[in-house]
Amino acid sequence: MGFLLWILAVILVIAGIVTLLKGGIILGIVLIVVGLAVGPGGWSVFNRSRT
Repeated sequence: MGFLLWILAVILVIAGIVTLLKGGIILGIVLIVVGLAVGPGGWSVFNRSRT
């Protein structure tokens, strides 16, 4: 599962960078943030500790 999340995160971040280069600033930033949120490393919405 972690590997699939990592692949999805990489795709989203690359798509965000391409969108930024084409001039879509808001969508590019959103794609990068979502890519960072989905990825298994760092901050991930799927790995939150429950208290």
